[in-house]
Amino acid sequence: MHHGRRRFHRGLGRRWYDRENVLERLESYQRDLEQELADVSDLITRLRAGEQPGGTPEPQSI
Repeated sequence: MHHGRRRFHRGLGRRWYDRENVLERLESYQRDLEQELADVSDLITRLRAGEQPGGTPEPQSI
């Protein structure tokens, strides 16, 4: 009985590291980070203005 040599197939293969795929994933990641940064910046602005994180204004003392 002769056992032929089997080819090992990786799950992701070369396509995972293809330049276009890497660029696409990095651009998507960049958009996610930019959105996260915008959310954090908005929260900082609201907190500095005296609002609660839930969007309700903080009661002001006289």
